[in-house]
Amino acid sequence: MTERSLQGECPGPAAPARASCYHLLVAFARWDPVRDLLAIQLKMERLPAPAQQGWLPAADLCETAEAYIVTAELPGVARQQIRLDIHDGHLTLHGRRDARVACEQYHQVERGHGEFSRTFRLPHDVAADRVSAELKDGVLTIVVPKLAGHGPRRVDVG
Repeated sequence: MTERSLQGECPGPAAPARASCYHLLVAFARWDPVRDLLAIQLKMERLPAPAQQGWLPAADLCETAEAYIVTAELPGVARQQIRLDIHDGHLTLHGRRDARVACEQYHQVERGHGEFSRTFRLPHDVAADRVSAELKDGVLTIVVPKLAGHGPRRVDVG
């Protein structure tokens, strides 16, 4: 070992001023690859599932004290072309939007058409038998009530 490494300095011209090898090793050792992989997996689970035909309606999922509310933009989609499924804490919205104009050749296509499917993971158990949905002005609003007793509660200590 050199005298320089015994004094706690890192050898080499790229070493920062007054930095010791110990500090560089500690900074490097804080990386946790498992934690990073789990964070990536969580982010990927929140991504929407790829659609078969390449389009997904824009949607929002919000939570109130009593229910989860999903709003989806579905202009040009009739009520008969929409199907909702609830299974194992997942709400799935299926549907189809047909092309409005029959053309021999499109020069520009910006509006999605064809079949779509969106799945939303609901954090808690829901009352699937009380789900309601309304389509108005091209916006689908789905209200999924929560089951009673699954919210936070206060416990008194006796």
